Amino acid sequence: MTAGLEYFYQHNLWANLKLLDACAGLTDEQLAATASGTYGSIIRTLTHLCGAEERYLSRITGQPPEDEIRQGEVRDIAALREHARRSGEGLIAVATSTDPALILRGTFHGEPYALPVSVVLTQAINHATDHRCHIATILTQLGIQPPELDVWAHDEATRVR
Repeated sequence: MTAGLEYFYQHNLWANLKLLDACAGLTDEQLAATASGTYGSIIRTLTHLCGAEERYLSRITGQPPEDEIRQGEVRDIAALREHARRSGEGLIAVATSTDPALILRGTFHGEPYALPVSVVLTQAINHATDHRCHIATILTQLGIQPPELDVWAHDEATRVR
């Protein structure tokens, strides 16, 4: 089962990096674009996605993120790529080494919580997929073909033949 979990997070890291690479050549105006029904601008959504992924990993490991992305902060694509790589590799590691039934305890917005690590691991995948789709929608509305980020494309790009 851990091999399957590892693959989910390998795909997640690959898709995040591929999307960041696709956005690296956008103008500031394009990075500021948004569309109805999405989280926000491309750059704010990318920053939010990377920051949230770091916080999910931190919640699981108990270790604060290196150079933490704060809520509402905006980072450039190069910095986000490094954040995505670090947190993506970290999620791969914890997904394969942490008991999914482990109960995480802490406080969030001043309220105590207790939840299985599997909830945080699942949320990380769901959250990233959702926001990558938001960015693909904005790119499409700008007339830019978004990269193929699905599992089929990941398999095609990474499978040893």
